Amino acid sequence: MNQNKRIHAIDGIRGFSLLGILLANLLIFQYGIWGKDEIDFYNISGIDKWSYAFTKIAIEGSFLPIFTFLFGYSLIKMRDSLERKQLRIKSHLFRRSLILIVFGYIHATYLWEGDILTLYGVMGILLLIFVNRKAKTMLIWSIILFSFLGLSSLFSFSEEENDPFTIIDFEPYLEETTEIYSHGDYAEIKEHRNNGDDPMFDKLEDEKLGIILLLLPFTIAPMFLLGMYAGKMEWFSRPRKEKRMYLRGAIICLLLGFILKSYSYFQNSDGAIIIGEILLALGYIFLFGIFYSKIKTGKLLRPLENVGKLSLTNYIMQTVICTTIFYGYGIGLFAQLGVTWGLLLGIAIFGAQVIFSTLYLKRFRYGPLEKILRIGTYLSFSSKNKKRLRKKERLTEERVG
Repeated sequence: MNQNKRIHAIDGIRGFSLLGILLANLLIFQYGIWGKDEIDFYNISGIDKWSYAFTKIAIEGSFLPIFTFLFGYSLIKMRDSLERKQLRIKSHLFRRSLILIVFGYIHATYLWEGDILTLYGVMGILLLIFVNRKAKTMLIWSIILFSFLGLSSLFSFSEEENDPFTIIDFEPYLEETTEIYSHGDYAEIKEHRNNGDDPMFDKLEDEKLGIILLLLPFTIAPMFLLGMYAGKMEWFSRPRKEKRMYLRGAIICLLLGFILKSYSYFQNSDGAIIIGEILLALGYIFLFGIFYSKIKTGKLLRPLENVGKLSLTNYIMQTVICTTIFYGYGIGLFAQLGVTWGLLLGIAIFGAQVIFSTLYLKRFRYGPLEKILRIGTYLSFSSKNKKRLRKKERLTEERVG
């Protein structure tokens, strides 16, 4: 399979992950960062309870790992591209990560508290120690960290009395959040988001909070490393030949993922949730590998690819659109629309992004934020390294002379 086919598959999966991320984030847009897990406070309807269960089991926690996997995959592909162009690998990737951190800071500070870009930028810097390693090294470290993550989740807050959520009274915070987010102006909402009395952070001691923040990168590093391994091994470059691997992976991971997440949700047990989320994410990835092993289904996924090519721009636009719909400085539908209608709204928003991305890419090669990221990475408006071009020109002149 040629290089373009591989790129089609990765862009298609990335577009699909953006749909899932949007549908999962709609719980936060509608009910807040803590309200999404305290849904009983909002007295949702019977059908919304089923939609909520569907979101929790099939969507939440299993699409962000896909995005994480693809970040690691793309990191290796960019590293290979830089090597072919004889450019400095780590300096370019470091600048790219710094720009993501800046985007993330702006996003989290001025738009929405559910940002992931800052963490991805930090991980991009930490993962520089692996970019020149062998695929086997990446896989071994991924397995080690997955094992540690699985064991720690099994011995986590499985008992109700040890769960910090059970000893925190979220109701006053949720009442305040609902009032401010529904009727507040931009300044009031920004103040509450950045400086409000967060019940979880206020409850945790500084030492415990520091430990959690310190361990956070290790909880998502396995999926980054697995994506880097997949990039090294050229997954999705030969979908037809790898169809059996994708089929086995999809059946096993989807089945186990749904079972573990369903058990965790209906039994209110946190022990298996992380494992279930990751397995389900891998199942979705393998499922798309099957789709791209067939020419007809591969072509049908081109609209998803267009969204994936503009992933950074579309991700930020999802925030802009949804905060405008749900926050007081926009339409003010916070906690009013319901989970079911929220899912339908998310599908409609994503459909609009598919149309926008398709039309946009007919005229432009990169999205606006993707272009800024490339300019900052290469330190050139043409997204190419000028020093390298000048060096090649000098070498050409010397050969001619």
